[in-house]
Amino acid sequence: MKQLLITRLLPDANLAAARARFDVTVREKADGLTMAEAAQALADYDAILPTLGDQFTAEAFIGDLRCGVLANFGVGYNHIDVEAAGMAGVLVSNTPDVVTDATADIGLALILSACRRTGEGERLVRADKWGGWGPTQMLGTHVTGKTVGIVGMGRIGQAVARRCHYGFEMPVKFFNRSAKTVDFPAEQVSSLAELMGACDIIVVTVPGGGSNTHLIDADALAAMKHSGIFVNIARGDVVDEGALIKALETQQIAGAGLDVFAHEPHVPDAFRALENVVLLPHLGTAALEVREAMGQMALDNIIAWDEGRPLPQAV
Repeated sequence: MKQLLITRLLPDANLAAARARFDVTVREKADGLTMAEAAQALADYDAILPTLGDQFTAEAFIGDLRCGVLANFGVGYNHIDVEAAGMAGVLVSNTPDVVTDATADIGLALILSACRRTGEGERLVRADKWGGWGPTQMLGTHVTGKTVGIVGMGRIGQAVARRCHYGFEMPVKFFNRSAKTVDFPAEQVSSLAELMGACDIIVVTVPGGGSNTHLIDADALAAMKHSGIFVNIARGDVVDEGALIKALETQQIAGAGLDVFAHEPHVPDAFRALENVVLLPHLGTAALEVREAMGQMALDNIIAWDEGRPLPQAV
């Protein structure tokens, strides 16, 4: 029976399915594997089911490796050096599709929360500081009819855009490095700067790492309207957090909604001190049925590897 390491505690249904097929070790710590721990795991286990925060850097793949497959739990895999894995003969998969709608829903939640200042309002009520309704109390941004800009028109970007267009009658613009045709009204613009300046709300959905690191920098934020709302449901490293903090502190932009951070679970104190940013603890796929589907998809890829078949979700 193959030795399988699962690097975080998964839903019970996933663990039962894994144990029915493999000799399973579950790492119950909340923090990710360090590079040294990742290297040791590659030497000790036949298969690994990793997730965000596990440091499978190039250095982890040096030496005599036992592992044949990394079936990542999550669509993002910028914590895995896929090129180094391939050179070491380790296959890599991820879990696309099953995360699309849940992540897009969180995008809409952040749009609404940042625009309508629901985080501030909730804190006001909890602190017993609400003085009663008034015509000018906590005025925010009306969402319906505003122009939304999508950075990265992949599966998740399209799901966000559909919700905005059909649900809130929002004109959709998007920036994508390659030409993209979609099945709903949307305008592709030629540059990120053009998108940032043309839209009332910006939602980032690109993969993390590589050339997307700090894609949203000070220049990109400076191109936004002063009334603009910025939302990130991609990866934390896509945004220059220092530049975003400055833009929020100086009210260069009106607000932001963030589900991801550059060094999770660390969140800069400056973000917590701001009222005009909504902060979520990476809730994008945090629904039981979604997490179970992700776990099963990862297992299906490991089973395919074990049976000598191509990985259904190879990256």
